Amino acid sequence: MPELPGRTVASRYPEIEPYETGLLEAGNGHRVYWEVCGNPNGKPALFLHGGPGSGCTAGQRRFFDPDAYRVVLFDQRGAGRSRPLASDPTADLRTNTTPHLIADIELLRRHHRVESWTMLGMSWGATLALAYAETHPERVRALVLAPVTTTSRREVQWVTHDVGRVFPQAWDRFVSAVPEIMRHLPLVDAYAEMLFDPDLDVADRAAREWCTWEDTHVSLTPGHTPDPRFEDPEFRLRFARLVTHYWRHGAFFAEDELLRGAAVLDGIPGVLIHGRYDVSSPLETAWKLSRRWKTSRLIVLDDAGHGGGDFFIPTVIGALDQFAVG
Repeated sequence: MPELPGRTVASRYPEIEPYETGLLEAGNGHRVYWEVCGNPNGKPALFLHGGPGSGCTAGQRRFFDPDAYRVVLFDQRGAGRSRPLASDPTADLRTNTTPHLIADIELLRRHHRVESWTMLGMSWGATLALAYAETHPERVRALVLAPVTTTSRREVQWVTHDVGRVFPQAWDRFVSAVPEIMRHLPLVDAYAEMLFDPDLDVADRAAREWCTWEDTHVSLTPGHTPDPRFEDPEFRLRFARLVTHYWRHGAFFAEDELLRGAAVLDGIPGVLIHGRYDVSSPLETAWKLSRRWKTSRLIVLDDAGHGGGDFFIPTVIGALDQFAVG
């Protein structure tokens, strides 16, 4: 695979507005928000946001060359402008699973008459991109994953428990927010139950503590600042509910299923981008995936954590630029 194009730190593409938006009826009462931007005749591309539960932002459109790509972005079930939201008082997450999200992507693909597309998945979005690509490899022309996760139970154990050795004071606060009667449960399970407590004050405190911990374990990212979205009670509740829901179920896969199945991706070009200082999602997962997926290339950024640094965004954009001309 040739070298990625060189880019500067400030080299995101200019701000752009979608030229088409809609709500897709996805079944089970879900309506999935989508938008399309860029060149209507460009190469099809799909962006998968992180979280789960964060939704898409305007800045994420700017990863893609608007002259080269026709980009679809969507808010995953329960998030952003999709309905119903996971923060709703009557939210039911039983039909919010990885297989459901994969089916939603297929609905979007058919709705937009896409034969195959280049996919960018970031953090949880990398897990979802892998899951989709291993299910429908014939529908993927290239993958960019940055940073790389598979949401295995081992990774969840790390990020909710083991990494507390790096942030002991913050982890003690995170644990102490769980009532004594629930401390026999894995932390992710305890929080998942607290977030649906009928006492809204209990649920809000759990969401605030969960999001405080989220901000902590990504804080080694160079230039990190607390996520201002966590100040919004609705955002932090739906975000925390969806994260704990997917994490407690190991992304609804058997342990290491995505790593074991990675050979099906051979022949699909991929770029894996990961920060050396990413203690939230250690480099081990990206390394193991690169060993099993022979047509991928791993790029380790020595100045980055879970994103951030001078070269993270330029490297993501460079990878997409490469696939735009390939």
